[in-house]
Amino acid sequence: MRFQRLAGTVAALGAALALAVPAVASAHSQAGFVYTETNSPTGNAVLGFARIADGALAPIGSFATGGLGSGGNLATQGEVVLTGDAGWLLAVNAASNDVSLFRVHADGALSLADRAPAHGTDPVSVTVHGDLVYVLDAGGSGNIAGFRLGGGGLHYLAGSSRPLSGSATGPAEVAFSTDGRFLVVTERNTNLLDTYLVIGGIAGWPVTTISSGPVPYGFAFDLRDHPIVSEAANSTLSSYRLGIAGATVISASVPTGGIAACWVAVTPNGRFAYDSNAHGGTISSFAIHVDGSISLVQSVAADTGAGSTPLDLAASSNGRFLYVNEAGSQMLAGYRIGLGGSLTAVPGSISLPAGSSGLAAS
Repeated sequence: MRFQRLAGTVAALGAALALAVPAVASAHSQAGFVYTETNSPTGNAVLGFARIADGALAPIGSFATGGLGSGGNLATQGEVVLTGDAGWLLAVNAASNDVSLFRVHADGALSLADRAPAHGTDPVSVTVHGDLVYVLDAGGSGNIAGFRLGGGGLHYLAGSSRPLSGSATGPAEVAFSTDGRFLVVTERNTNLLDTYLVIGGIAGWPVTTISSGPVPYGFAFDLRDHPIVSEAANSTLSSYRLGIAGATVISASVPTGGIAACWVAVTPNGRFAYDSNAHGGTISSFAIHVDGSISLVQSVAADTGAGSTPLDLAASSNGRFLYVNEAGSQMLAGYRIGLGGSLTAVPGSISLPAGSSGLAAS
């Protein structure tokens, strides 16, 4: 049964976020917003931050999803996503098996518009293209399920649920290609990539491809629909070309020089990719070439520090900043993107609750 829709702004601000943000709240100083979720088992919430012109962040508030988190970082990519126009935000509730939809207001505040069953268990990743939404469920054998975003709600697409490659797949992410023709899922336990051709909003059956390297994890697309995929076991990145026969390797397992490459972000202009090396406390940068091939630019584009455990990454929509959830130190940090994809730390990191997952930026 569909959960009752909720209207109005959910203004349950956490104690740490209860301060007003006078300088940032003005239309002059706001440049964009960054969001993550607490993944709390007693009540999941999305935390919002305003991005000032220099890349610094200031808290906006905490917005209850109406669902429950699992209590720890989900160790997946895409738990929180913005629509292309940044007017809506979606967040998974892993423990209550549903997805929350928020309207994003001009000041970055969120109001809960809908909460819909995920049509699976343990939803860990969500992706959106236009008004089409797909959710990745990691429970049981795993599956994906589709929805339409319309009228301020999420509407399940009958017949859209599709399996993964088999059982115990350990899926890490689902994401649309930039043109919306394909969905891709990474399976860590089976070392497979699943590709789904999407026709009329309905995903076809998965076509599986063996990953170039072991433990394919997070990924992001360049502007020509090439997925750039991290491989955690050997800390490498690979790029692929998509087609109806699945994924074909372009660049095979290029080393990052770090340890445990997991999350990936691509700049809006499609020129650079970044990965977080979770066990090494570094971020590596890669150049993306016109043919979809990639090459390492800097093994240590940013040193996040010993024990920082950098996880989720998100690039701002203007392409000037990269944000990272440093889960080990429970901080949300920012970096200015410079010439050649270089990274320079933005002063003033933000504290996050333990277990915070996902990162989306406008």
